[in-house]
Amino acid sequence: MIEVFGGMSRDRLSELLDKMRGVRVAVLGDICLDVYWLADMKRSELSRETPHFPLPVVEERMSPGGGGNVAVNLAGLKPAKVFAIGVTGEDWRGAELLRLLVGNGVDAMHLIKTKGVVTNGYCKPLRAGISQVVYEDPRIDFCNYSHISPETEDAIIASLDEVAPQIDVLCVCDQLTYGIGTDRIRAHITGLARAGLTVAVDSRNRIGSYRNAILKPNELEGARAVGMENLSNISDFAEAAVALARGTEGEVLMTLGLQGALYTSGEAVTHFPANRVDGEIDIVGAGDTFLSGFSMAIAAGASRPEAAFFAALCSEVTIQKLGCTGSASAEEVLSWHDRINGKHQRNEE
Repeated sequence: MIEVFGGMSRDRLSELLDKMRGVRVAVLGDICLDVYWLADMKRSELSRETPHFPLPVVEERMSPGGGGNVAVNLAGLKPAKVFAIGVTGEDWRGAELLRLLVGNGVDAMHLIKTKGVVTNGYCKPLRAGISQVVYEDPRIDFCNYSHISPETEDAIIASLDEVAPQIDVLCVCDQLTYGIGTDRIRAHITGLARAGLTVAVDSRNRIGSYRNAILKPNELEGARAVGMENLSNISDFAEAAVALARGTEGEVLMTLGLQGALYTSGEAVTHFPANRVDGEIDIVGAGDTFLSGFSMAIAAGASRPEAAFFAALCSEVTIQKLGCTGSASAEEVLSWHDRINGKHQRNEE
């Protein structure tokens, strides 16, 4: 049996948003830098040296990605404190990440600058021409291809132990093969969760390896973690979510794209249908927004279903922001809630 969540009143939403101002949160994650280079191909001239037209960059934008985007999304809801814990290299991307995080109100004192490590970066060349269409070239990635050292693990664990007593919830953003999601760090996170810390985890490849936490996979990650394939409907995904929750002794909040999201603690399943978003959308970073919104709501005293509903509102705000990862403010979430409820009322009439 799958229960459908009925929504939240504006008064309750406002109450939670107010309480979020007293929340203290942290994100442990693979901190990345997103770089956008917009090239105006009308300005390009054939190179004298090579048979290529260069990309004349007329605009450069940068923003935190991965765990950095989670931190910015947390900060966008104006909590009392946001800590970021992660690893950067001694390079320009690391310096830019530090500047951007601090500029967004994030405490970045626990970013561990490490020799021999590159700061993860995703550089996206965009081509504009005569038409209004903008094309994205293949991304240029800066990644690490070996595991972090035991000394770096020691530093991360020390930061976790220092921050844990100060926070209401810990977000974990484990995206990269050679990132913060090592066996030793996962075991330490499990220990903190068993000791009473609320932990919410988003992991691309290791979601089934975290224990006693709230897991936030998408439908493909969740199904893969329990060995299920070719799933197509909500009942199938609910079965996978229940199996994952039971197998990890935790809870599962599974996002389903246009079909919304599911929540289970291993027994009953609640479905949160997605609200229709008209016009063009950009889903890059929507999962980060969902994780941060859910975690902030839990820390503010929301029930699990209320927190999932709130997280969906936040994601629906940010996917309407094109060409960037984006975050959702309290005012934007309230405005979107009013808008969709106005739509529902008109549809009923």
